[in-house]
Amino acid sequence: MRFFHLSDLHLGKRLHEYSLREDQADILEKILQAVRRERPDAVLLSGDLYDKTMPSAESVQLLNLFLEGLAAEHCPVLAIYGNHDSPERTAYGSGLFRKARIYVSPVFDGIVRYVTLEDSFGAVDFYLLPFLKPATVRSFFPDAAIESYTDAVRTVLEATRRTADPTHRKVLLAHQFVTGALRSDSEETVVGGLDNVDASVFEGFDYVALGHIHRPQSTGSERIRYSGSPLKYSFSESEQEKSISLVTLGEQQADGMAAFKVEELPLTPLHELRCLRGSYEELTARSFYAPLSLEDYYRITLTDESDVPGALQRLRTIYHNLMELAYDNRRTRARMALGQQSRVESRTPEELFADFFRGQNGREMNPLEQKMLAQALAEREVDA
Repeated sequence: MRFFHLSDLHLGKRLHEYSLREDQADILEKILQAVRRERPDAVLLSGDLYDKTMPSAESVQLLNLFLEGLAAEHCPVLAIYGNHDSPERTAYGSGLFRKARIYVSPVFDGIVRYVTLEDSFGAVDFYLLPFLKPATVRSFFPDAAIESYTDAVRTVLEATRRTADPTHRKVLLAHQFVTGALRSDSEETVVGGLDNVDASVFEGFDYVALGHIHRPQSTGSERIRYSGSPLKYSFSESEQEKSISLVTLGEQQADGMAAFKVEELPLTPLHELRCLRGSYEELTARSFYAPLSLEDYYRITLTDESDVPGALQRLRTIYHNLMELAYDNRRTRARMALGQQSRVESRTPEELFADFFRGQNGREMNPLEQKMLAQALAEREVDA
């Protein structure tokens, strides 16, 4: 079975107050072209279909056109809601959608719904696990010890496995932050990494199609993968290559797991995000900007020691879509140092240690380490 894994469309997203509707319409059409070319057996959308819980009419229309395009190609669609989506609005009309083979996760009620598709090797069950918070799960599993996001997802998936058919291959759609994944600054974060989910909770699934992180990557296992967003939604993503994850799931092997492989199908945006750095004189020299695509989206950092009068307007006569202008010089670095000192003084010990741990280990603290830190700080207060 071959399927496209996508996530984080973020329809309605604005970048530095610039509307990205044209860019999003363009990339959705390119995805439809890839569907026509590759003829996948399904398209998976792993959450954050919209950028806001109350999407604009324009955003709803854009998603509607995309789903209509997929339905016209007779391609099943499996979708879940993410942390940016409204469960009720995303699930609206799901009963009607099913007739067009568009399967959307309902508002979570304690049960993970699944859709079964068939290929020459038999059945594949696609489980639709929407974005979950511990409080949501506690209401359906009152007897379970749920103190973290890991506890919440593990509890739900353990219940799911008890009724799963062991002869079927299993694919999970989920929208969570898995410990160790590399974030971009366009994603929502929880202080101290409290939203972390340990990869071990996904054991037994032949492939886990994750959403939430915008950089394409595997984490914990090659079978646990973020497809990444189809567009760059932050200048911190400017060096990333966006793509569609094309997953091929084969037959079950001796160890009970299905053979699989992942290919990345590149996606070329209508406008690239580019970061430029240099003096005003350097960046306005024709020899510098002549080779560039001047209709792309730009973030420019000027290194001049003095502010250039009217720099933003003057630079926009060259770089028409200049979204952000900043300075990096002795004055701004001194101001930043003062600001960092002020921020350190206003932050809690938990936040400061979380930053230190992340820098030392390249990952967030897991729930056990967070408990140990809390206990150590509590003992320190008692001793004081």
